[in-house]
Amino acid sequence: MDSRFPNKFLPYIILSPSIAVVVIFLIIPTIQTFYLSLYQVSPFGNISIYKGLSNFVKLFSEWEYLNSLIRTLITTSFIVFVGLTISLGIALMANLKLKSSGIYRTALIWPYALSPAAAGTIWLLLFDPSTGAFIYFVSKITGHMYNWVNNEAMALTMVTIAATWKMLGYNIIFFLAGLQNIPKELLEAADIDGASAFKRFWRVTFPLLTPTTFFLFVANSLYGFFEIFGLIDIMTQGGPRKATSILVYKLYEDGFHHLQTGFASAQSIVLFIFVAILTGIQFRFAQKLVFYQ
Repeated sequence: MDSRFPNKFLPYIILSPSIAVVVIFLIIPTIQTFYLSLYQVSPFGNISIYKGLSNFVKLFSEWEYLNSLIRTLITTSFIVFVGLTISLGIALMANLKLKSSGIYRTALIWPYALSPAAAGTIWLLLFDPSTGAFIYFVSKITGHMYNWVNNEAMALTMVTIAATWKMLGYNIIFFLAGLQNIPKELLEAADIDGASAFKRFWRVTFPLLTPTTFFLFVANSLYGFFEIFGLIDIMTQGGPRKATSILVYKLYEDGFHHLQTGFASAQSIVLFIFVAILTGIQFRFAQKLVFYQ
Protein backbone atom coordinates (compact mmCIF):
# COMPACT_ATOMS: atom_id res chain seq x y z
CA MET A 1 0.00 0.00 0.00
CA ASP A 2 1.24 3.49 -0.82
CA SER A 3 2.58 5.13 2.36
CA ARG A 4 1.01 8.43 1.36
CA PHE A 5 -2.44 6.92 1.97
CA PRO A 6 -2.16 4.70 5.04
CA ASN A 7 -5.94 4.75 5.28
CA LYS A 8 -7.45 3.15 2.17
CA PHE A 9 -10.63 5.20 2.58
CA LEU A 10 -8.82 8.54 2.71
CA PRO A 11 -8.71 9.12 -1.10
CA TYR A 12 -12.45 8.49 -1.37
CA ILE A 13 -13.14 10.86 1.52
CA ILE A 14 -11.06 13.59 -0.13
CA LEU A 15 -12.80 13.12 -3.49
CA SER A 16 -16.32 12.76 -2.09
CA PRO A 17 -17.20 16.52 -2.04
CA SER A 18 -16.24 16.93 -5.71
CA ILE A 19 -18.06 13.73 -6.67
CA ALA A 20 -21.14 14.86 -4.76
CA VAL A 21 -21.16 18.23 -6.58
CA VAL A 22 -20.87 16.53 -9.99
CA VAL A 23 -23.61 14.03 -9.19
CA ILE A 24 -26.03 16.55 -7.69
CA PHE A 25 -25.53 19.43 -10.12
CA LEU A 26 -24.64 17.62 -13.36
CA ILE A 27 -25.54 13.94 -13.56
CA ILE A 28 -28.93 14.03 -11.82
CA PRO A 29 -30.17 17.17 -13.68
CA THR A 30 -29.02 15.62 -16.98
CA ILE A 31 -30.98 12.43 -16.30
CA GLN A 32 -34.05 14.44 -15.29
CA THR A 33 -33.75 16.62 -18.40
CA PHE A 34 -33.56 13.58 -20.68
CA TYR A 35 -36.58 12.09 -18.90
CA LEU A 36 -38.62 15.27 -19.39
CA SER A 37 -37.60 15.47 -23.06
CA LEU A 38 -39.63 12.31 -23.67
CA TYR A 39 -42.82 13.87 -22.34
CA GLN A 40 -45.23 16.67 -23.08
CA VAL A 41 -45.56 18.46 -19.75
CA SER A 42 -48.42 20.78 -18.83
CA PRO A 43 -47.55 24.41 -17.91
CA PHE A 44 -48.19 23.64 -14.24
CA GLY A 45 -46.12 20.44 -14.36
CA ASN A 46 -48.91 18.28 -12.97
CA ILE A 47 -49.69 16.34 -16.17
CA SER A 48 -47.15 14.50 -18.32
CA ILE A 49 -47.95 12.65 -21.54
CA TYR A 50 -45.35 10.28 -22.95
CA LYS A 51 -44.31 11.38 -26.45
CA GLY A 52 -41.15 9.35 -27.03
CA LEU A 53 -38.80 11.08 -29.45
CA SER A 54 -41.47 13.37 -30.91
CA ASN A 55 -39.94 16.44 -29.23
CA PHE A 56 -36.63 15.74 -30.97
CA VAL A 57 -38.37 15.15 -34.31
CA LYS A 58 -40.26 18.42 -33.89
CA LEU A 59 -37.00 20.16 -33.05
CA PHE A 60 -35.26 19.32 -36.31
CA SER A 61 -38.37 19.90 -38.42
CA GLU A 62 -38.89 23.40 -37.01
CA TRP A 63 -37.39 26.05 -39.25
CA GLU A 64 -37.15 28.54 -36.38
CA TYR A 65 -34.84 26.18 -34.48
CA LEU A 66 -32.64 25.60 -37.52
CA ASN A 67 -32.38 29.38 -38.03
CA SER A 68 -31.39 29.70 -34.39
CA LEU A 69 -28.66 27.11 -34.95
CA ILE A 70 -27.33 29.02 -37.98
CA ARG A 71 -27.29 32.30 -36.03
CA THR A 72 -25.43 30.60 -33.18
CA LEU A 73 -22.75 29.26 -35.52
CA ILE A 74 -22.31 32.67 -37.19
CA THR A 75 -22.05 34.49 -33.87
CA THR A 76 -19.67 31.94 -32.34
CA SER A 77 -17.43 31.89 -35.43
CA PHE A 78 -17.10 35.68 -35.31
CA ILE A 79 -16.32 35.65 -31.59
CA VAL A 80 -13.69 32.94 -32.02
CA PHE A 81 -11.84 33.99 -35.16
CA VAL A 82 -12.24 37.77 -35.17
CA GLY A 83 -12.09 38.09 -31.39
CA LEU A 84 -8.91 36.02 -31.04
CA THR A 85 -7.23 37.88 -33.91
CA ILE A 86 -7.96 41.29 -32.38
CA SER A 87 -7.00 40.07 -28.90
CA LEU A 88 -3.65 38.76 -30.11
CA GLY A 89 -2.91 42.04 -31.90
CA ILE A 90 -3.71 44.07 -28.78
CA ALA A 91 -1.68 41.68 -26.61
CA LEU A 92 1.34 42.11 -28.90
CA MET A 93 1.13 45.88 -28.50
CA ALA A 94 0.54 45.61 -24.75
CA ASN A 95 3.65 43.43 -24.47
CA LEU A 96 5.88 46.25 -25.70
CA LYS A 97 8.07 47.87 -23.07
CA LEU A 98 6.50 51.29 -22.75
CA LYS A 99 6.20 53.78 -19.92
CA SER A 100 3.21 53.16 -17.62
CA SER A 101 2.42 49.92 -19.46
CA GLY A 102 0.86 48.46 -16.32
CA ILE A 103 -1.91 51.06 -16.40
CA TYR A 104 -3.16 50.35 -19.89
CA ARG A 105 -2.68 46.60 -19.44
CA THR A 106 -5.03 46.78 -16.48
CA ALA A 107 -7.47 48.91 -18.49
CA LEU A 108 -7.56 46.29 -21.25
CA ILE A 109 -8.78 43.66 -18.81
CA TRP A 110 -11.74 45.49 -17.29
CA PRO A 111 -14.41 44.58 -19.94
CA TYR A 112 -14.20 40.94 -18.85
CA ALA A 113 -14.69 41.95 -15.22
CA LEU A 114 -18.14 43.28 -16.10
CA SER A 115 -21.13 40.99 -15.76
CA PRO A 116 -23.01 40.25 -19.02
CA ALA A 117 -25.93 42.32 -17.73
CA ALA A 118 -23.70 45.33 -17.02
CA ALA A 119 -21.93 45.02 -20.38
CA GLY A 120 -25.28 44.75 -22.17
CA THR A 121 -26.58 47.84 -20.37
CA ILE A 122 -23.47 49.85 -21.35
CA TRP A 123 -23.83 48.91 -25.01
CA LEU A 124 -27.56 49.55 -24.98
CA LEU A 125 -27.06 53.04 -23.51
CA LEU A 126 -24.24 53.95 -25.91
CA PHE A 127 -25.99 52.63 -29.00
CA ASP A 128 -29.62 53.36 -28.18
CA PRO A 129 -31.20 54.67 -31.43
CA SER A 130 -32.94 57.52 -29.58
CA THR A 131 -30.53 58.62 -26.85
CA GLY A 132 -27.26 56.76 -27.44
CA ALA A 133 -24.16 58.97 -27.64
CA PHE A 134 -22.48 56.88 -30.33
CA ILE A 135 -25.56 56.78 -32.57
CA TYR A 136 -25.95 60.55 -32.11
CA PHE A 137 -22.42 61.30 -33.33
CA VAL A 138 -22.73 58.85 -36.22
CA SER A 139 -26.00 60.45 -37.29
CA LYS A 140 -24.36 63.89 -37.19
CA ILE A 141 -21.48 62.69 -39.36
CA THR A 142 -23.46 60.62 -41.86
CA GLY A 143 -26.81 62.41 -41.69
CA HIS A 144 -28.57 59.08 -41.20
CA MET A 145 -30.11 57.65 -38.03
CA TYR A 146 -29.28 53.96 -37.63
CA ASN A 147 -32.11 52.18 -35.85
CA TRP A 148 -30.43 48.81 -35.37
CA VAL A 149 -33.06 47.68 -32.87
CA ASN A 150 -35.60 47.14 -35.68
CA ASN A 151 -33.13 45.83 -38.25
CA GLU A 152 -32.55 42.07 -38.07
CA ALA A 153 -29.05 41.99 -39.59
CA MET A 154 -27.84 45.05 -37.66
CA ALA A 155 -29.22 43.73 -34.37
CA LEU A 156 -27.39 40.42 -34.74
CA THR A 157 -24.23 42.28 -35.75
CA MET A 158 -24.47 44.60 -32.74
CA VAL A 159 -24.94 41.71 -30.30
CA THR A 160 -22.06 39.79 -31.87
CA ILE A 161 -19.70 42.78 -31.65
CA ALA A 162 -20.71 43.41 -28.03
CA ALA A 163 -20.10 39.75 -27.15
CA THR A 164 -16.69 39.84 -28.86
CA TRP A 165 -15.74 43.02 -26.98
CA LYS A 166 -16.83 41.45 -23.69
CA MET A 167 -14.40 38.54 -24.22
CA LEU A 168 -11.40 40.61 -25.34
CA GLY A 169 -10.04 41.19 -21.84
CA TYR A 170 -10.08 37.47 -21.04
CA ASN A 171 -8.22 36.63 -24.25
CA ILE A 172 -5.67 39.41 -23.79
CA ILE A 173 -4.77 38.17 -20.29
CA PHE A 174 -3.83 34.73 -21.58
CA PHE A 175 -2.11 35.95 -24.73
CA LEU A 176 -0.08 38.46 -22.72
CA ALA A 177 0.95 35.78 -20.23
CA GLY A 178 1.96 33.51 -23.12
CA LEU A 179 3.99 36.26 -24.79
CA GLN A 180 5.86 37.06 -21.59
CA ASN A 181 6.81 33.40 -21.14
CA ILE A 182 8.46 33.10 -24.56
CA PRO A 183 12.24 32.81 -24.13
CA LYS A 184 13.89 36.03 -25.28
CA GLU A 185 16.87 34.03 -26.55
CA LEU A 186 14.79 32.53 -29.36
CA LEU A 187 13.62 35.93 -30.59
CA GLU A 188 17.14 37.35 -30.35
CA ALA A 189 18.55 34.40 -32.30
CA ALA A 190 15.96 34.89 -35.03
CA ASP A 191 16.78 38.60 -35.15
CA ILE A 192 20.50 37.83 -35.51
CA ASP A 193 19.69 35.44 -38.36
CA GLY A 194 18.05 38.36 -40.19
CA ALA A 195 14.41 37.32 -39.77
CA SER A 196 11.91 40.13 -40.25
CA ALA A 197 9.40 41.07 -37.56
CA PHE A 198 6.68 39.12 -39.38
CA LYS A 199 8.83 36.01 -39.70
CA ARG A 200 9.83 36.20 -36.03
CA PHE A 201 6.17 36.30 -35.10
CA TRP A 202 5.02 33.58 -37.52
CA ARG A 203 7.95 31.18 -37.07
CA VAL A 204 8.81 31.71 -33.40
CA THR A 205 6.18 33.58 -31.41
CA PHE A 206 2.96 32.10 -32.76
CA PRO A 207 4.05 28.41 -32.60
CA LEU A 208 4.91 28.92 -28.93
CA LEU A 209 1.49 30.51 -28.40
CA THR A 210 -0.46 27.61 -29.94
CA PRO A 211 -1.27 25.97 -26.56
CA THR A 212 -2.74 29.25 -25.33
CA THR A 213 -4.53 29.80 -28.64
CA PHE A 214 -6.04 26.33 -28.56
CA PHE A 215 -7.31 26.82 -25.00
CA LEU A 216 -8.86 30.17 -25.93
CA PHE A 217 -10.33 28.61 -29.09
CA VAL A 218 -12.29 26.13 -26.95
CA ALA A 219 -13.16 28.69 -24.24
CA ASN A 220 -14.48 31.23 -26.75
CA SER A 221 -16.52 28.55 -28.51
CA LEU A 222 -18.25 27.63 -25.25
CA TYR A 223 -18.73 31.32 -24.49
CA GLY A 224 -20.42 31.86 -27.86
CA PHE A 225 -22.86 29.01 -27.25
CA PHE A 226 -23.81 29.73 -23.66
CA GLU A 227 -22.52 32.90 -22.00
CA ILE A 228 -23.85 35.63 -24.29
CA PHE A 229 -27.35 34.97 -22.99
CA GLY A 230 -27.17 37.96 -20.64
CA LEU A 231 -26.12 40.36 -23.41
CA ILE A 232 -28.98 39.26 -25.64
CA ASP A 233 -31.54 39.44 -22.85
CA ILE A 234 -30.55 43.00 -21.99
CA MET A 235 -30.00 44.37 -25.50
CA THR A 236 -32.64 42.72 -27.72
CA GLN A 237 -34.60 40.04 -25.84
CA GLY A 238 -34.07 37.83 -28.87
CA GLY A 239 -35.59 40.32 -31.31
CA PRO A 240 -36.31 41.84 -33.66
CA ARG A 241 -38.42 38.99 -35.08
CA LYS A 242 -36.20 36.35 -33.42
CA ALA A 243 -33.14 37.68 -35.28
CA THR A 244 -30.89 37.40 -32.18
CA SER A 245 -32.50 34.32 -30.65
CA ILE A 246 -29.58 31.89 -30.56
CA LEU A 247 -29.91 28.31 -29.27
CA VAL A 248 -29.54 29.04 -25.56
CA TYR A 249 -31.96 31.97 -25.72
CA LYS A 250 -34.57 29.98 -27.66
CA LEU A 251 -34.28 27.25 -25.04
CA TYR A 252 -34.96 29.85 -22.34
CA GLU A 253 -37.95 31.29 -24.20
CA ASP A 254 -39.57 27.91 -24.85
CA GLY A 255 -38.92 26.68 -21.32
CA PHE A 256 -39.78 29.75 -19.23
CA HIS A 257 -41.95 31.95 -21.44
CA HIS A 258 -43.93 29.39 -23.43
CA LEU A 259 -43.73 26.78 -20.61
CA GLN A 260 -42.97 23.96 -23.07
CA THR A 261 -40.90 21.98 -20.59
CA GLY A 262 -40.56 18.80 -22.64
CA PHE A 263 -39.63 20.67 -25.82
CA ALA A 264 -37.11 22.86 -23.97
CA SER A 265 -35.59 19.77 -22.33
CA ALA A 266 -35.09 18.21 -25.76
CA GLN A 267 -33.33 21.40 -26.87
CA SER A 268 -31.10 21.21 -23.81
CA ILE A 269 -30.06 17.63 -24.59
CA VAL A 270 -29.38 18.44 -28.25
CA LEU A 271 -27.37 21.56 -27.31
CA PHE A 272 -25.29 19.55 -24.84
CA ILE A 273 -24.57 16.82 -27.42
CA PHE A 274 -23.81 19.37 -30.15
CA VAL A 275 -21.32 21.28 -27.99
CA ALA A 276 -19.72 18.03 -26.80
CA ILE A 277 -19.24 16.86 -30.39
CA LEU A 278 -17.89 20.26 -31.44
CA THR A 279 -15.43 20.31 -28.55
CA GLY A 280 -14.35 16.76 -29.37
CA ILE A 281 -13.70 17.74 -32.99
CA GLN A 282 -11.64 20.70 -31.81
CA PHE A 283 -9.50 18.45 -29.62
CA ARG A 284 -9.22 15.85 -32.38
CA PHE A 285 -8.09 18.13 -35.19
CA ALA A 286 -7.04 21.54 -33.86
CA GLN A 287 -4.78 20.06 -31.21
CA LYS A 288 -2.59 18.53 -33.94
CA LEU A 289 -1.41 22.06 -34.66
CA VAL A 290 -0.46 22.76 -31.05
CA PHE A 291 3.26 22.95 -30.32
CA TYR A 292 4.11 22.02 -26.72
CA GLN A 293 7.90 21.92 -26.88
